Formats: sequence, structure tokens, C-alpha cells
Amino acid sequence: MKKSIIILLATLAMTFVSCSPVKVVTDQDKSVDFSAYKTYHFLGWQDNSDQILSDFDKKRIHESFRQEFDARGMELVESDGDMAVSLFIVVDQKTSTTAYTDYYANRYVGFHPYRRGWNQGYATTTFSQNDYLAGTLVLDVFDGKTKDQVWQGVASGTVTEDPQKREKAIPKKIAALMKKYPVPKAE
Repeated sequence: MKKSIIILLATLAMTFVSCSPVKVVTDQDKSVDFSAYKTYHFLGWQDNSDQILSDFDKKRIHESFRQEFDARGMELVESDGDMAVSLFIVVDQKTSTTAYTDYYANRYVGFHPYRRGWNQGYATTTFSQNDYLAGTLVLDVFDGKTKDQVWQGVASGTVTEDPQKREKAIPKKIAALMKKYPVPKAE
């Protein structure tokens, strides 16, 4: 049962890419010339991220990153690339609360002879809570020779369960993350 929940969360981990806009934050080593990197290799998934994702989502994510790096003139190699890329996923259970105040809840405002004269009315406030999953994808880029981290991109958003939505959204969300990569796509 516990493994089923982990697999479900894993499958959902990348679903943040479909429902809501993705929030992207990046950081980099300003002294590095990113245009010098011509090859890269994937180090794999960090920690339990590999167990969180389905094989389909892993392929979608890898293919999306491959296309983004290819568009920047970089070649994927099996090992010993100019840079190394590592991926990490986190999924958290979140709750959002909204409130709505109906100032016209009592429609009997004013003088009403059958309601004992003047009536001031009252307002009612309704609260609703929504549980959802929030996913975060972290892309770490390391120099292949020095092993120093040179760039990090973090994308976060809401998780969805629909695989068809994920299939369409993953490339878009990864493109949004890679848009902030220091080397732009080749024209």
C-alpha cells in the first residue's frame, strides 16, 4: 500500500506541468562561459525521485530536456560530457483556503411591517478548502571536469493526474524552465 502511494505521488510529481503556470527560479555561476559546453550527460535522478516518476514521465522529461539542449547546439553523450545534468523531484500535499462574504445574505434590509419594523440585514462568510499536490522539479548542471555546480533551475506548480495533459504540458513547462538557461536556443 505504501509503495502504491509512493508510485502514485511519483506519477503525479511531474503533473505540476499541466494545470497551472509554472514558477521558475534559477541561479548560476556568473564566471562560467556556458557557450563552451558542447556535450552533456545525465547523471540520473537524485534520491527517491527516480521511484516517484512513472517510466512514461521519465521518458517525457528526458526527451524534453534533450530537445531543449539540442536546440542550444549541445549533444547528449553517455558519459564524460562537458557538463553533467541531474534531476530531482519533490511532491508536497498542500491546502488552499478561500473565503466568500455574501453581504446580501439577509434580503430583508429596510422597513418590513411583518418583520417588526426596521431590519438591518447581516452578512455571511463561507469558507472552502481545497487539497492539492504541488510538485517541484530541480535541474542541477555541473561542470564535467571540475564537478562544480554551475547552474540550477527550479520549476514548481500544481500536480495533475491526467497523463494526456502531462504529455502535452511537460515539454512546455520544461521549455519555460530552459528559457532561463544562459545559452539561448539557436535561431
